[in-house]
Parts: sequence; C-alpha cells; structure tokens
Amino acid sequence: MPIAPLEILFSSPRFALVAGEASGDLLGAGLIEALRERYPNAQFAGVGGPRMIAAGLEAWHPSEKLSVMGLVEVLKHLPELLSIRRDVVRRALEFKPDVFIGIDAPDFNLGVERRLKRNGIRTVHYVSPSIWAWREKRAAKIGRSADRVLCLFPMEPPIYARHGVDARFVGHPLADAFPLEPERAAARAALGLPADATVLALLPGSRLGEIARLGADFVGAAQLLAQQIPGLRVVAPMAGAACRDAFASTLAKAGIGNGESGMGTAGAAASPSSIPDSPFPILVINGQAHEAMLAADAILLASGTATLEAMLAKRPMVVAYRIAPMTYRIVKGLGMLKVERYALPNILAGRALVPELMQDDCTPAALAEATLPMLRAGAIDPALLAEYRRLHLALRRDASRSAAAAIAGLIEGDDAVPAGEARA
Repeated sequence: MPIAPLEILFSSPRFALVAGEASGDLLGAGLIEALRERYPNAQFAGVGGPRMIAAGLEAWHPSEKLSVMGLVEVLKHLPELLSIRRDVVRRALEFKPDVFIGIDAPDFNLGVERRLKRNGIRTVHYVSPSIWAWREKRAAKIGRSADRVLCLFPMEPPIYARHGVDARFVGHPLADAFPLEPERAAARAALGLPADATVLALLPGSRLGEIARLGADFVGAAQLLAQQIPGLRVVAPMAGAACRDAFASTLAKAGIGNGESGMGTAGAAASPSSIPDSPFPILVINGQAHEAMLAADAILLASGTATLEAMLAKRPMVVAYRIAPMTYRIVKGLGMLKVERYALPNILAGRALVPELMQDDCTPAALAEATLPMLRAGAIDPALLAEYRRLHLALRRDASRSAAAAIAGLIEGDDAVPAGEARA
C-alpha cells in the first residue's frame, strides 16, 4: 500500500463526496475506505447512502433524495433538488474540503463542482458520462467543472485529452468484484436450479420503460426457445418490486403465470411461475442478477451495464434494445450517436464479440434465432472466453485504490503518487 508523506499522513485532510444512487453509494464506500488507508485521520462529509455512512461519511442528506428518474419525476422534485444542491454548495464552502468528489449523478454533481471550483476548491468527477457514445463535446463542459475526471473505461481519457481535460482511467469496480473463474454450480445451487439443466437468463432491463419496450419480445423469444430445447429453465432477475410487477403483467399476457405466484421476497429465489399447459416454467427472482448470469448457459439482456456484468460472468449473450421510434429518428438524424456498436463488450473489444439486435431487429424470432446456438452448445466458445478474460484483466485495476491515488495526486502532487497506480 502506498504511504503518503508524514505531514499528510498525520494531518486531517477533508473530503466532501456526493453520490446519488445505490451504485454511487457502493463506489463511494470503497473510495472512503481506500482514502482512509492513505489518510487515517481524514474527515468525510456530504451526500451518501448506508454504505458510505457506515464507512464514515457525515451525511448532510441521504442519497435517495437524489435518486429521481424520468422527466415527470424530476420536474415534480425539482424544487427540492435545487434546494439540496444549494445546501450542499453552502455546506461544502463552510467545510472547506481538500477535494470535492462528485460520484456519477452528473446532472446534480457537475453544477456543484463548477461552483466549488470557482471558489478555489479542487474538484473530481468520478464516473464519466458516456461521452464515447454521444455528445462528445460534453467533455469540455465537464472539464470546466472538474479538475480531474476518474474514468471506468480505458477509451475515455483519450477523448477528454482532445478537449484539454485531465482524465485518468482507474479501472472498473465490477471487474474487481467478479472472479476471473466464475463458479456456475454454486450459483445454480443458490437459485435452486438443477445442475444439469439448460438455463437461459432473461434481463429485459432495470427500468420500467425498458421492460415495457423489451419484456414481451424477451418472453416471446423464451417461448420459442422452449419449443426447441426440452426442459429449458428460464430465470428472470428483477431490479425491484416495480420491475417485478411490470414483468409479471407481461408474463400474464403471454399466458405464463398469474402475475403473483413464484414471486419471492427481495434477494431470495422464487419457485417457478407457471400455469397449466404453460410451455415452460419461469423463475422470477428479486435481485440476484449476478447469480442468474453465473448460473446461465446463455443470457438475453438489454444493452447497458448488465452487458459488462455478463462478460465478467464469462457467459455467451445476445444484446437487445429499443427506444421510442421518434427518439431514435431524432438521435440518428442529428448525428448525436457516435458509435456503431452498443454492447460494452463490443465497444471495449473494438469489434463484434456478441450479437446486437436493436430497434426493428429486436423481435422474438430474431432473438431466439441468435440465442439458440449458444444454448445448444452447452459451453462458451474458447476464443470468446479468452477475449472476455483479456478484457476483464484490462479493467481490473483495484478501482477504489486507483481512484484514491488519483485524488491524492491533487493534494500531494502527482509526482508523490507511485507511477502507474492511477493511470492507464
């Protein structure tokens, strides 16, 4: 572990942090622990959830206050959000942190960072928005708010460099969390799935809009696959109660289950949900997405961070997505979308590793056709597995400690930070 100079080690540097979602709370907790390793007497304050508070954060506001999604919901809570932001700026100016760290939540944090930077406080933005996918010019705007950007993907710092912004690749925490050699048997045992069954994992998204747009196609694909593979077991992890209820409605419309049976308690596996003459059983579970991926022979999932998790789980996958037709035409027509590939494994590899079925290509028949060979193979292709491992190792940088080192560089000077610890 790197050791800071004695005058730093025995001082009490102050860090203000703001995280707005559960994922940010997890990142923030790891960062606090890594910073405390470097600075045992450090003080931490700001906005966070239970993990950050347990790690030692003095919470000015709970992070759930910032976890608002959707235009209508944001507008409804806008006065409260603006009030919280003003209060965070005021408290941070009084707290006088050595560094302010905004964790993700760019709509909230970049405004706070900009105000504090203008008042002479060093600022860091941890988790870059997806500037590699669309609106690259945001990089310059982010640089006006943050003295340093901490990136989870290696292709991000070069984009910031084109706009004169200091950005560092620190690795992805999910790459640290997943083992290089995943264990399928333990995951199946945890979910109550037979060790010798053919298993398909369905992940139609973690948001209600995604389930509304993709759920019926995913269920339809699973029905087609069940006709081809006798005894197919399908497991569908849901992100929360609202997603569970929305997916249950989709199942009911397809004649699978009644929307209630088979629904377990949060974090626990459920029994199969089925009705007489249903073509196959389906296991709907609350949470446990990692276990469902590890247990599967193949994964059908919505484009997003889940595709990275599926890659780290070393499983074959088919990636699908659909947005509102008008939104798609606007985004494509204005040239706002800068990538031809959408799934993170494909973006990281720079080539097509896994099938992508987007917009009009996302149909039950096409999804089933792409997934069927993966299920029949019974094992992942060795070349694909080797590429998954290569990408996993490239992302595995001990993200929390690397991020702490990059932040320490703002306090101590980068020359005091061991070479390579926080750089790509």
